[in-house]
Amino acid sequence: MLWHAVEAKPDSVGVIYQDRSITYREFGRASNGLTALLESLGLEPGPIVIMTPNSIEMDVALMAVMSVGAQVAPVNPFLTVAEICKVLDGFGAKAIVCDQSTLDKANAVAAKIGVTDVVTVGEGGESLSQWTTDSHLDVRPAKMPRADDLALSIFTGGTTGVPKGVDHTHRGLMWGLIQHVSVWPIAFGEGVFLNVAPMFHIWGLTYATWVPIFTAGTLVMIPKYDPDEVVRGLAEHRVSIFAGGPAPIYMGLLRSPLFDTVDLSALKYCPSGGAPCPEDLHREWLERTGCPLLEGWGMSEGAPFCLNLYDGERKLLSVGNPVPETEVEVVDLETGTRVLPMGERGEVRVRGPQMMIGYHNKPEETAFALRGGYMYTGDIGYVDQDGFLFLVDRKKEMIIVGGYNVYPREIDEVLFNHPAIREAATVGTRDDRLGEVVIAFVALKTGAELDKEGFFAYCKENLVKYKRPVEVTFIDALPRTGTNKIDRITLRAMAAARGDRRLL
Repeated sequence: MLWHAVEAKPDSVGVIYQDRSITYREFGRASNGLTALLESLGLEPGPIVIMTPNSIEMDVALMAVMSVGAQVAPVNPFLTVAEICKVLDGFGAKAIVCDQSTLDKANAVAAKIGVTDVVTVGEGGESLSQWTTDSHLDVRPAKMPRADDLALSIFTGGTTGVPKGVDHTHRGLMWGLIQHVSVWPIAFGEGVFLNVAPMFHIWGLTYATWVPIFTAGTLVMIPKYDPDEVVRGLAEHRVSIFAGGPAPIYMGLLRSPLFDTVDLSALKYCPSGGAPCPEDLHREWLERTGCPLLEGWGMSEGAPFCLNLYDGERKLLSVGNPVPETEVEVVDLETGTRVLPMGERGEVRVRGPQMMIGYHNKPEETAFALRGGYMYTGDIGYVDQDGFLFLVDRKKEMIIVGGYNVYPREIDEVLFNHPAIREAATVGTRDDRLGEVVIAFVALKTGAELDKEGFFAYCKENLVKYKRPVEVTFIDALPRTGTNKIDRITLRAMAAARGDRRLL
């Protein structure tokens, strides 16, 4: 993929990061140079950890590690040493690639997990400039990975516990890219992408980082999500595809005072995933940009599964239809074997060539997730009469109130529709009488007012009794994970810590 772009578009800009950029010719040279350096270490086969923030250096390092024939394993560089060590416990890492900002942390992690080699790229380490001007590096590597070799171990978001390494082959990753561009097309060599998602996350890596290379487009990186900076970047670089991701990213842009002052006419479409987009967000984004938000669905274990078409029928609040070569079924929650009729809710299972081959060094968890050729996703949803998939919630997050199944996402959607509420999330907590009850956490829009009495009155009007939150906590912002998903583990802990509850 990389060398096709290098040879077809050598002088095209591959990546822009602040005031720096790199052409595809330079990208290929830098990848070859770092590959040779890694080969000189004489590492045993196994994963190589990348511990850097988004950067040109990280983009190059991803390709170089795979060119060595190793499995690349990007970790969240903002975690603490203890957290990273916990993630890498029993992982079998052979080396760590870092930058100056994470060098001390990388050295501390390496010492604790028994890794000898730490390679620093960028300022204060191996500068890409030593390779980008060397024409001797203008050749494809003599040894290329094979399609079924391990390529990537990407860590799950950790929203339900310790993150697991998810193993992917080169074949599976390539299928995912083909599926993405078959539904969200972009002409070869013409796309300008902007990314703010972390490259250690499945979305920020496979779509926002690798689709640009697959299509020989230009990737614009914004180092840190700042709504004003993103809006400026969209206009300045004439971005055609904003790989925004979760709904809060788009909400933040719409609140930027610069949003309606710049020219965003180059936007073609804006993919979204990782968190549901409220109906009002879809409408406002389309009205103010003329460009649709396209929701999709995937996970670290496989991406994409379903996407809303760019140039075909779409349905609001649906994650779309299955991508090519992918089967999606909804099965009963008890046995996971009975396929349910259209419209009935159950666990969604998926089969396709983009799937993981398993969890890294975790055979029992792999066997539980991969059964009969299907990946059991843990997501609850239903399929309508037109074959569109609607996700209701995570299986682990379902709340059982007095015997009734309650889906937090469904309640969240109702709360989103209140004019004073900016964002909301609900979780379950134990209750002696009903088993569980619903607790809400709400952040209000700037300048808006809503008290508990008004909140409960709204819930009473819009939700059946067993779905209504019995308690609400108003907070400035919902806690989020490193991948910008709502941190429901933290919310459940906050809910459990509160003992006073009253049923309405």
